[in-house]
Amino acid sequence: MGGFCGVTSKSDCVCDLFFGTDYHSHLGTHRGGMAVLKSDGTFHRSIHNIQNTPFRSKFEHDLAAFAGNVGIGVISDTDPQPLVMSTKLGTFAIVTVGLIANIEELKEELFHNNCMQLQYSTTSGMVGPTEVVSALIATQASIVDGLKYVHEKVKGSCSVLLMDSTGRFYASRDKWGRTPIILGRKEGSMIAVQESCALPNLGYEYVRDLGPGEVVELTPEKDTCLVEPRKKMAICSFLWVYYGYPASSYEGRNVEMTRYRCGSALAKRTPTEADAACGIPDSGTSHALGYAHEAGVKFARPFVKYTPTWARSFMPQDQRQREHVASMKLIPVPGLIRDRRLVFCDDSIVRGTQLGKQAAKLYSLGCKETHMRIACPPLVYPCKFINFSRSKSEYDLITRRYIREKEGENADIAKYTDPDSEAYKGMVEYIRKNLNLTTLAFQRIDDLVHAIGLPAEQLCTYCWSGKDYAETGDCYHCPCEGGQCPSKDKDK
Repeated sequence: MGGFCGVTSKSDCVCDLFFGTDYHSHLGTHRGGMAVLKSDGTFHRSIHNIQNTPFRSKFEHDLAAFAGNVGIGVISDTDPQPLVMSTKLGTFAIVTVGLIANIEELKEELFHNNCMQLQYSTTSGMVGPTEVVSALIATQASIVDGLKYVHEKVKGSCSVLLMDSTGRFYASRDKWGRTPIILGRKEGSMIAVQESCALPNLGYEYVRDLGPGEVVELTPEKDTCLVEPRKKMAICSFLWVYYGYPASSYEGRNVEMTRYRCGSALAKRTPTEADAACGIPDSGTSHALGYAHEAGVKFARPFVKYTPTWARSFMPQDQRQREHVASMKLIPVPGLIRDRRLVFCDDSIVRGTQLGKQAAKLYSLGCKETHMRIACPPLVYPCKFINFSRSKSEYDLITRRYIREKEGENADIAKYTDPDSEAYKGMVEYIRKNLNLTTLAFQRIDDLVHAIGLPAEQLCTYCWSGKDYAETGDCYHCPCEGGQCPSKDKDK
């Protein structure tokens, strides 16, 4: 995935930039980078590999060398960033977050038109997405025109922070608003972040979320809209289910409160007799608290996560490493497991490998029954819009492996997304048996949409439904009147 932070200030911005960027560390483990505009109009930039050491540890010794009033920082799970580019539009520093699904097509077009040269070097020796975006911007008459052009050309998503050598600072949210950008303000400074949790401890007050496709220029005093936001939005629902930080809010909907509501919905729709409700840390914990409250059962922590050294298990690219991280970071508490019937809440099931091993561990420690409740619907379609998954094939998904085994390569996938169909029920039963669970139930899309509280047509649910309402212009209809969910008041 990845996340970024940018600050423009009347005074030195480095401290706010450093800690603001660090608050995005849960979104990636590949590279971390910062760039600051110096008083002489040049950029000071540093990039570190953070695969084995946290961003904060790698950069705290660099801070003395940084000084300036405008800066950008990034946690990148794609290419090394920020890039400093010299173009016909002048020199600028840039960071990006997203997934460019048509990157090879864009590279070919740029090379063919002599718009990109390989001397735009990255430390990886490869032409990465941020370099491609920079080249697209440089083909236009101005930076703002370039950012608009990126929206037109990129398939997938691409949000951008950019500062030029004159100190002008731009923030551009991706065309459909699949990832967020949030603005904050304090006396003499403005900040742009993806995670709103970065704001309060740095003394910033929330200003607003950028709209889909919106481009703004930030100064220490204000934000100025340069490209009006689009009316249609398709923000990723999985932000609230899994990878968003609990203290953050997007479009006014808080992650932690949404997860409580998700757990509550699971308890209402799929109740079961149990001695305690439990969460698979970290994101499953919030869902389990909501489940326990609604079901009137105790909340317990039979798995405790060891956090100081282990990354999030979806980050490593190697499957064996992912499994090793997942198995090592969760430590069982036998006294809360033995002879008990436990309901576990988890955010999702992708391959099923981790959950199967956790179930086996529970039974080995004397668990009587293991009931699993998943906070989102079954993942049936690999995401093609943002870069949050390491899956290289649709058959990494346990759902797709079942469908291929059941019907072959050319199956009708859509029927497996209908929770009332026999095909869906057979798939869930297969997963339950495969993972050796007592019972298994997934959240329904309607209940998840209701828990988030945004109109359904503003949310991307592609990985569960296979339908991209932003691109097709179709309307998603939920049972709520007029497509609006009753929890329409923003979380406070």
